[in-house]
Amino acid sequence: MELGAFSMSLAVQDLAVSRAFYEKLGFTVIGGEAEQNWLIMKNGPHVIGLFQGMFDRNVMTFNPGWDQDTGELDAFTDVRDLQKALKAQGVALASEADESGEGPASFMVIDPDGNPILVDQHR
Repeated sequence: MELGAFSMSLAVQDLAVSRAFYEKLGFTVIGGEAEQNWLIMKNGPHVIGLFQGMFDRNVMTFNPGWDQDTGELDAFTDVRDLQKALKAQGVALASEADESGEGPASFMVIDPDGNPILVDQHR
């Protein structure tokens, strides 16, 4: 099962403070909107998202259709097909994509230890 690009979405208390901290670790902003309380940062192949007031906890995120540089992949498994495959294996979903739609969509599962995993397709 190919889930796409991986990143950690971090629930932060203060976007500016968190940005400054991660910049000290060598991360640079590659996307997002500070005015909307979110930024995407990268250090080599490592990607993190900083989200103030959007999530209750940190979330593992996969993006079907993207490579680790947020470049669009020509071929990828649609988020709705991934969702159907997981449901067929008996995986409970915390939120679901509309399987009759197309384009951007997402779903979320929770692992056995309570860690949220977001599969978020942007195209």
